[in-house]
Amino acid sequence: MEKVRDSVIYSKKMCEKLKIKDLYDKVYEIKNLEKFLRHINKYHAQGSSIHEENGFYFKVNDSFRAKINKLKRK
Repeated sequence: MEKVRDSVIYSKKMCEKLKIKDLYDKVYEIKNLEKFLRHINKYHAQGSSIHEENGFYFKVNDSFRAKINKLKRK
C-alpha cells in the first residue's frame, strides 16, 4: 500500500508545470527541467548570453542560472 501512495505523490510532482517568463514577458512552460538545465549548464555555463527556446528568449546570467537550479531542488 505504501508503494502505491509514493508513486501517486511522485506522479503528481512529475505533472507539476514549471513556468518562467522570457525577456518579453511571455510565459514559457519548461516541459523537461533536466534537459533544460543540461543545455543551460553546457552552453551557457558562464558569463551572460541569450538563450532561445521555441521562440522564447532568456538572458542567461548568474542570477538566471541560480533561479533555474533552485527549481531543480524543489
